Amino acid sequence: MRVAWFSPVPPVKSGIAGRTAELVDVLRRRGYEIDVYVDQSVIRVADHERSAHDFVWRHAQRPYDLNVYQFGNSSHHDYEWPYAFRYPGLVALHDTHLHHARAALLLRERRPNDYRAEFAFDEPGGSVDLAELAVSGFDSALFYQWPLVRSLIATARLVVTHGDGSAVELRSHLEGDAALAERVSTVRLGEGEPVDAQRERLARARVRGQHGIPEEAVLFGVFGGLSPEKRIDPILDAFEAVTPAIPGAHLLLAGTPASHYDLTAALAAHRKAAGPIVATGYLDTDNELTDYIAACDVTLNLRWPTARETSGPWLRALAAGRPTVIIDLLHQGSVPSIDPRTWQPNQPADPVCVAIDILDEDHSLRLAMRRLAADQPLRESLGRAAAAWWSREHTVERMADDYERAMDDARTRPIPSGIRVPAHLRDDHRETLEAIAAMFGAAITGRIRAI
Repeated sequence: MRVAWFSPVPPVKSGIAGRTAELVDVLRRRGYEIDVYVDQSVIRVADHERSAHDFVWRHAQRPYDLNVYQFGNSSHHDYEWPYAFRYPGLVALHDTHLHHARAALLLRERRPNDYRAEFAFDEPGGSVDLAELAVSGFDSALFYQWPLVRSLIATARLVVTHGDGSAVELRSHLEGDAALAERVSTVRLGEGEPVDAQRERLARARVRGQHGIPEEAVLFGVFGGLSPEKRIDPILDAFEAVTPAIPGAHLLLAGTPASHYDLTAALAAHRKAAGPIVATGYLDTDNELTDYIAACDVTLNLRWPTARETSGPWLRALAAGRPTVIIDLLHQGSVPSIDPRTWQPNQPADPVCVAIDILDEDHSLRLAMRRLAADQPLRESLGRAAAAWWSREHTVERMADDYERAMDDARTRPIPSGIRVPAHLRDDHRETLEAIAAMFGAAITGRIRAI
C-alpha cells in the first residue's frame, strides 16, 4: 500500500511526532510505501519526508492508495486541516477534542465567520451564540465542552481514537447520526520500552546522584508539559500535606512549564512547608525520559480538564514497571485500577495503577501518595502488573497491528458524500487564483478538479 502520512515528526517536540516516527518505521519494515508530509515552515524536510506543499502535484502524478492524518490538540497540526478536508482518508485523533487548536488557528487568521460556521456544524443542537465566547476572547477551559471534530469525521473515510471509552463518547457526541458514528473506531497507542533491573539500577543512581536525591528517599515523579491541566498545584498541595508522614520524600517535576503557568511562583509557595522538590526542565530524548521515570518510585499522571488524550509518559511509566496514579476517566475505564478510598480493584484483573475520582482529588491523592510511599510490596505488585499490561496493550508493534487493520478498512471505504459541511471547508479558492492570475494579465480557463 502506498500511503501519504501527514504528521509532525522530530525534532518537533511533541509526543505525536515521536510516535509517528516509530510507527512509520515499523510499517515501512512491513512493506508499506509511506511518504511523510510535514510543515516545511516548522522543520527541515529530511529523508523520507516531503513538504506538504508538494502533496497535490505528487498525488496528481501518482495517486496514493490512502492518506493518513495524525491530529492532536496543538498548533503542530494546523497545516493538516485543509488536506484532510479535501483529500479524505484515515484520521487518527490523539485527542478527541481539538477545539483549542482549531479555534486558535481560525481566529489567529482573522476568520471568525469560518469559526462560527464550524462551531454551528459541530454543535447542531446548541446555540450559535456560544461561538461568541471564543470570538470575544473568553475561551480557555470552555473549549473542553465542545470537541469541534465533527467536520473531520464528516469528511473522513474512517476515524480512529485511543480506547473504547473515547470512541463511545465521541459517537455519543454525534447526535445520533449513525452514518458518522459508524466511522469511529479505535487503535491502541504504543509508547515506551521495558526497563530491566540493570538499567533501573544505573538510572536510579545517575539521576538521583545528579539531583542530590538519596537512594533511600521515596521519589514521586511528574513528567511531560507542566500546566494546570496536569494538576501541578493539587500535586504540590498533596506533597506538602503528606511529607510529614513520609520522611525524606522528594518530588521530581520533569518537563517544560506551560507559558500560561507560573511554575516558579507555585514552587515558591510550597518550598518551605513541603519536602525537597526538583524541577528539571525539558528532557531532550525518550531515553532520558525513560531513565528519569525508572529513577522514581511512583509517577503521578493526572490530567483534568482533559481532551481525552492518552498520556505518553504514563505509558512509558507502565513499560518501566512503575506504580502510577491517574484520574479515573471514561477513556481509561478499561484499565484495571484501585480506588485509594477503599483500596479495592475496579475489576477482577490485577490492578496496574491507582485511579482517583476528580471530585475527591485532594483527599484521594493524599491517600494514594501516603500509602504508596509506605507500602513497598504494593508498589512492586502494581509495577509488575503495569509492565505486563503494557506488553499486552501498548507496544509499538501492537499499535502497528491496529493501524494495519484500520488502514485496510479505510482504504476500502468510499469517499464521504452528501454531507453539507461548512462551505469554506470545500472551497477550491478559484476566486483567489483568478485574482492572482489577473495581476499578471493571465486568466484561468477550465475547471479546477474538485476532490
